[in-house]
Amino acid sequence: MNDDPSADWGDSPVEIPIENSIDLHSFLPRDIPEVVEEYLYQCHQRGFPELRIIHGRGTGTQRAIVQNLLASHPLVKSFRDAPPELGGWGATWVVLK
Repeated sequence: MNDDPSADWGDSPVEIPIENSIDLHSFLPRDIPEVVEEYLYQCHQRGFPELRIIHGRGTGTQRAIVQNLLASHPLVKSFRDAPPELGGWGATWVVLK
């Protein structure tokens, strides 16, 4: 028997609270499309009119992944860089349909 609590982490789904903002810093770039897709769906189900996706500034890789997904997503009315006080180009502000 393994008493190490981290042994259960593996590929198990992680539940995160659904709020009008999500920080993607703890996710791998390869997981971002799936995470954002599910997040958009959950926010839409909860009736959030707008939300913020924090992807960071860095090299722009995560920002590009997020904004490419949003550009053709059926639940997204529009998106833009967040206002400066909410992250500027390190976050994307999304308006849902």
